[in-house]
Amino acid sequence: MDTNILLESGTNELEVLEFVINGNHYGINVEKVREILTYQDVTPIPNSHPCIEGIFMPRGEIITVIDLFRALGFSNEFKKNNFFIVTNFNNLNIAFDVQTVLGINRVSWSDVVKPDSTVSAPGSGVATGIIKNRDNLLIILDFERIVEEICPETSLKMSQVKALGERERNEIPILIAEDSNMLCKLIKDALNMAGYTKLTIKNNGQEAWDYLCELKKNNGVEYGAKCVITDIEMPQMDGHRLIKLIRDTEGLKHLPVVIFSSLINEDMKRKGDLLGADDQISKPEIGKLVSILDKLVGSQIYG
Repeated sequence: MDTNILLESGTNELEVLEFVINGNHYGINVEKVREILTYQDVTPIPNSHPCIEGIFMPRGEIITVIDLFRALGFSNEFKKNNFFIVTNFNNLNIAFDVQTVLGINRVSWSDVVKPDSTVSAPGSGVATGIIKNRDNLLIILDFERIVEEICPETSLKMSQVKALGERERNEIPILIAEDSNMLCKLIKDALNMAGYTKLTIKNNGQEAWDYLCELKKNNGVEYGAKCVITDIEMPQMDGHRLIKLIRDTEGLKHLPVVIFSSLINEDMKRKGDLLGADDQISKPEIGKLVSILDKLVGSQIYG
């Protein structure tokens, strides 16, 4: 398997690790993958969630193992021939038990189709994108959603916003690019609670870019977007490509841009810095996002 594919920043490309469960093909962004291991015996945790197989300790580090078969509604009878995909996202190290790993596919986000409501209903679906891959369909899974359903405490830390107490209403217009319906609602609720009430939400980078271009065409950027918050992983156009387009465009390059993503590791942070992101925050830390907004636009007068 070729794991040495390097992506330039802002090219709107994605590396997907393809794996199989119950004969079906699924994918995960390579940026979330730390390593791939053959199946190892795990130590069960009493009274844990049924999808948690237990824990194991590679090189002295304790890592939780999630039975991805069971999380997707399949049985997992022949574990000894399986593989662990060890991941890191949202500041968590988690291993997922899968049937087999096939390799890495390099694709454009423009080739990733967002599932419609029949496949991924708002608030319940675990598919974030679908790729036509050779003779089969490759489903990109929402691993953050899977983990959150098993461990709800890994979701956005709304308590951080509540701890800020009563805040004044702030009508600075903020544009948000986020493809998860569930996270869109949580982010909106959190920012509203923090006083930021003029929010425009787009489902991916392409929609956000089209919106900015329309504002620029009509000389309305100052009234429609004084700050951009973007995820990284999104169908059609990712957050890095969105930032590159903003920074390369007269009339838009001045906009503050904050990355709010589960993929804030050293490599991705370096890419974001090179592209000109004003700040980068891991998704659970919604309180930090509010603090960054306060610093970037909170003191501005709008009217």
